[in-house]
Amino acid sequence: MINFYDFIAEAANGQVLNMSDYRDKVVLVVNTASKCGFTKQYAGLEKLYQDYNNQGFIILAFPCNQFAGQEPGSEEEIVSFCKLNYGVSFPIFKKIKVNGSEAHPLFVYLKKELSEILGGRVKWNFTKFLIDRSGKPLKRFAPMVTPEEIEEYLVDNKILDKIN
Repeated sequence: MINFYDFIAEAANGQVLNMSDYRDKVVLVVNTASKCGFTKQYAGLEKLYQDYNNQGFIILAFPCNQFAGQEPGSEEEIVSFCKLNYGVSFPIFKKIKVNGSEAHPLFVYLKKELSEILGGRVKWNFTKFLIDRSGKPLKRFAPMVTPEEIEEYLVDNKILDKIN
């Protein structure tokens, strides 16, 4: 049975990372964009990461230019923008596609595991996928769901307390 830990992805710096490197962590996978109305969520995501990283929580940002061309920059430009404007310190990966025949295999898997009522597509930037400590996709959050609302979900459901 395939799970989150079976996938690999290339970091913005070119390093190939195994998702198994995040074993036993609660992971939030986010498709991101620098010129989107939701871009300001980077600030809340960084705060969430800083507040809970010591409890085994990590955020993985996957820039995507498939929605209205809102992530046109190079990997270097994306990383620089995120660090300078939002102090982002969580991992940022190479730009990928999240829909279509060239969609990254990780997103193909996440969409299948957490498909929505209207289908398995990612509808816009800042769609978020929560993976539990065992590598099982747990919940999908729409772009308009803020990091603060995700924090409420994590706390209310004691997600970070659960050791699987």
